[in-house]
Amino acid sequence: MFSLGIDLTSNQRMDRLTYNIIRNHLKADSNCLDVGCHKGDVLEWFLKFSPKGNHLGFEPIPQLFEALNVKFSGTSCRFYNCALADTSGETEFVLVPEAPAYSGLRERDYDGKSVNPVRIKVQLCRLDDLIPENMKIDLLKIDVEGGELGVLKGAVNTLARNKPLVIFEHGKGASDRYGTKPEMILNLFNELGMQIYTLPAYLKNGQPLNLAMFDAEFERGENYYFVAK
Repeated sequence: MFSLGIDLTSNQRMDRLTYNIIRNHLKADSNCLDVGCHKGDVLEWFLKFSPKGNHLGFEPIPQLFEALNVKFSGTSCRFYNCALADTSGETEFVLVPEAPAYSGLRERDYDGKSVNPVRIKVQLCRLDDLIPENMKIDLLKIDVEGGELGVLKGAVNTLARNKPLVIFEHGKGASDRYGTKPEMILNLFNELGMQIYTLPAYLKNGQPLNLAMFDAEFERGENYYFVAK
């Protein structure tokens, strides 16, 4: 699935590490959540390694939501056409037609791409309002172009109850557009008794990040996906 050469792009490297973490962590009946599904690549991994589990996806872009329902028809995946945050209601969403993966609740840096963002209306939901208390959650993946703190704040009860493995994106050019700093993310997880790792450190049973280390990772931008456990 991934190139094994030495010239992996940063995205390919993150994908390869994420794939390995999911493969190692999931059991056949694990239940998983994909927040920011895009085209459903991570959901395919959930189905591959947890074919007996129930998997929920959250995708606010109507066209992608419709395509996901078609692509995963007949599987154990169920989708919600909403953006997750720490509140509920209707809000403005910045859609990037030329690069939908860069879409989010706020504009972000677009890495030099020539884009023409448009505003659409989407529904906001809190994860805690959608996940039944009797549903065990084993893994949560969050890729929402900087809005991850809002997702986490709206999911604290689910996180406290299940302590799932959380794979999340947090990086400059996106997260800072929300005023989110690494210490906010670190403090939230620490209050839940969870620690943050880089993907390579997690796979190698390495050390968790303290605030200085997490800040440094954020500033460097080399690792922008992390694991909390």
